[in-house]
Amino acid sequence: MTKISMNVTTTFHGNVVNDIAVAKAAGYGGIELQSPKLYRYLDAGFPVDSLPPLLEGLEVTGLGAVLDIERRGREREDFIAEVERMADIAVVVGAPIVQLCTGPVDWNVVKDFRAGSLAADDPRYRGTLGLDEDEAIEVLAANVREAADVAGARGLDLYLEPLAWSNVNRHRHSLEIIERAGRENVGIALDTWHYWTVGDTLEEVAATPKELIKAVHISDGLDLDRANDVPDQSVHRNVVIGGGAIPLQEWVDAVKTTGYDGWWVSEMFSDKANEHDFLKVATTMRNLLDILVS
Repeated sequence: MTKISMNVTTTFHGNVVNDIAVAKAAGYGGIELQSPKLYRYLDAGFPVDSLPPLLEGLEVTGLGAVLDIERRGREREDFIAEVERMADIAVVVGAPIVQLCTGPVDWNVVKDFRAGSLAADDPRYRGTLGLDEDEAIEVLAANVREAADVAGARGLDLYLEPLAWSNVNRHRHSLEIIERAGRENVGIALDTWHYWTVGDTLEEVAATPKELIKAVHISDGLDLDRANDVPDQSVHRNVVIGGGAIPLQEWVDAVKTTGYDGWWVSEMFSDKANEHDFLKVATTMRNLLDILVS
């Protein structure tokens, strides 16, 4: 049976309860819950143990995302605390894995840095911008190692997703971070938009050990000038899955050559789709993924 899961970006303006109901009605086998909606639900006063009854019949395939994972100094304590919070939630809802994303999550900071207009006293988070590649990866590996220990103590895995606009954004970076972290419970969330946007190749994907691929996010995007453009998710990812420039079937086929047999996840950031009927959008994306991965 094909494993198809719905990342809650698919129903972007929904809430946790609505997203779960739509995923069930659209025929998904799983759902990937995400922190903005999840934290909003919990912060409104609903207990985390209210979620399993809602999720009955639907597998939580992953939980995300802890962002800006290269945090240092006092901010590193906040990072570990967030990993602990999300890992504790994962245990209750039955998610086997927690997602980590490189930063800065704000692509405008990266744009300003690349343009030379990010002042030294600018208070916005800048992650490892300004560090060389080896230094940045070492910072990430140390944080991922500690996060992996937090997750492992709860019987969980982690999956890394380098964001396309980050300075640590390549497949080879993920592999190096995993190698240096030295923990067996760390893998990759292979996202077609991030990979294609930064110029990672089908050959790199096909050469990936299948046990490192913990989830595949099927997401589309628009053309960009890789040499000069900082990827802007609000622009370059603003398209319905299947309507963009990414040859999605080629990417799916490359993943399949690894022997991967895990979850395929719909992930979408389309303004047009976001204003359409939730169930119709989710069902359409479910059917598209079924065709792509069957």
